[in-house]
Amino acid sequence: MNGNGNAHHPGDGDGPGPVAPRIPAPRGAADDLGPGAAPARPEPGAHTGRPTDAHEEPSEEPPVGPASGPDHGPGSAPPSEPRSHAVLKSLLGAWALAACSAEETEAVEEHLTECAGCAEEALRLREAVSLLHPDENLDLDPLLRTRVLEGCLVRRPARIPVPLWAAPYDTETARLDALLQDFGDAEWHAPVRLKWFEDTGQQSRRTTVAGVIAHLMAVDGMVAAVLGLDDPLGPDAGAGGPHSRTERFWAASADPVTRRVREPWREQSHTLLRTVSFAGRAADTLTVDYGPVALPLADAFLERAFECWVHAGDIADAVDYPYDPPSGVHMHAMIDLAARLLPGVLAGRRRAGLAAPAQGLVAAGAPGRTLRLEIEGAGRGSWDIALDSPAAATSADHTVAEIALDAAEFCRLAAGHIAPDEAAAGQHGDREAIRDVLFAAASLSRL
Repeated sequence: MNGNGNAHHPGDGDGPGPVAPRIPAPRGAADDLGPGAAPARPEPGAHTGRPTDAHEEPSEEPPVGPASGPDHGPGSAPPSEPRSHAVLKSLLGAWALAACSAEETEAVEEHLTECAGCAEEALRLREAVSLLHPDENLDLDPLLRTRVLEGCLVRRPARIPVPLWAAPYDTETARLDALLQDFGDAEWHAPVRLKWFEDTGQQSRRTTVAGVIAHLMAVDGMVAAVLGLDDPLGPDAGAGGPHSRTERFWAASADPVTRRVREPWREQSHTLLRTVSFAGRAADTLTVDYGPVALPLADAFLERAFECWVHAGDIADAVDYPYDPPSGVHMHAMIDLAARLLPGVLAGRRRAGLAAPAQGLVAAGAPGRTLRLEIEGAGRGSWDIALDSPAAATSADHTVAEIALDAAEFCRLAAGHIAPDEAAAGQHGDREAIRDVLFAAASLSRL
C-alpha cells in the first residue's frame, strides 16, 4: 500500500494517477440529515463510477439510470424507496389506530422488528387505543356509578344524601337506564310479554320494550302524585290502580310507544330521588295507595325498585342480553317487604274463598299458626309468616310448616313469572298451609 492509502496492483502501471479504492467511502444515514440538508459529497479522489478494471470489484452504490435494478417491464413502477426512521415513527399513531395503508403497515411492522424504541412506543399506543370507548357503553358495569358515588361520599359526605330506603330504587333505575343506553329502534320495538298471577292462574300482556318503560313511568306516577309532582297521566288522572293507569297511558301515548319515552322516564326517576332527598322526616308520614294495599313511602320506593328490576329482566330476555339480580342487601330488603305483605294477601285470598279458612279466631297479638320461610342464596334470611290473621303474633312453638326457597326463585314467584306449583321449594309440614302461602306469594304480582 502506498502513502496515499490507495492499493497498487501489479500491471496497473507506474503512472502518477491515483487508483480507485476497492471499498467505497461510507455514507451518512438518512436520519442524520437535517431538514433541507443535502446528501454528503464523496471525498476527493473517491471513485464514483463503474469499475473499469476486470480485477476490481464493483462499488456498493448501484449505477443510476434506466439500466439499474431489475427489469420491471413496460409500464411497471420501480419499488418504493425505504422510509426513514423519522417517517416510520410518525406513522406509529396511525398504525395503532389501524389507519395506515397496507404498504405503510408492512413498512412499520418491519421497522418494529429492528427498532426497540419504536416497538415500545407502538406498544404504549396500542394500549392507549384499547382504552378508547364511547361515553355511554352497554358493557360498563351497572354498579360502577354506585361504587364511584360511595367512594366520593366516604371522602366528602353529600349535604343531601339519598335516603337508605331509596337506594334500591336509585340503583335499579340506574341499571335499567344503562341497559337501555345502546338500544336502537329494533330493540325498542322488540316484543315483550309481561306476566303476573291472578286468583288461580297466570296472566300476560304483550307489549314492547318502549311499552314496558311507559308502564314503569305510569306506575311511578302514583308515587310522584303523593309527593306533589307532575303525574305523567296529567293533572286530571284521578284514581286508579297500576293496571288501569298503564292501559290509559298506553292508549294516550303514540301507537306504538317509541324510544322517546326513555327521557321523561329518566327525568321522572331523578326527580323522585331528588324530592325524597330533600323531604327529610316529612316523607315518613306519606303513603301510596295502590288499591288493594297502601304502602308507606319507603316501602313504595322498595316496591318500585323490585318492579324495575323484574321488568329490566323482561327487557333483557327480549333482546337476549344477560342481566344480573340486585345486590344481596337490596334483594334481602325486597324479600322482607314481600314477607311482611304475605299475611294480608293470604287473608284477602281467604275472604275470596281462594285459601283454606283460618283455624279459629286469633286475638290481635296472640300467637297463631306460623309458617317458617327460609330464603337461601343472595338476600338470605328467615321469616315467620302468620297464617290465621295478619294481626296474630308468630311463634316458633306454633310453627306448622316450613318452606325453603332460593332468593331468586322466590322473587320470580312473587313477580308472577312462575306458577306456585312450579316453584322449586323445599317443603315440610302442613301441605295446605304451604300451598296457600305459595299462592299468596304469587298473588303479590300484578301488571
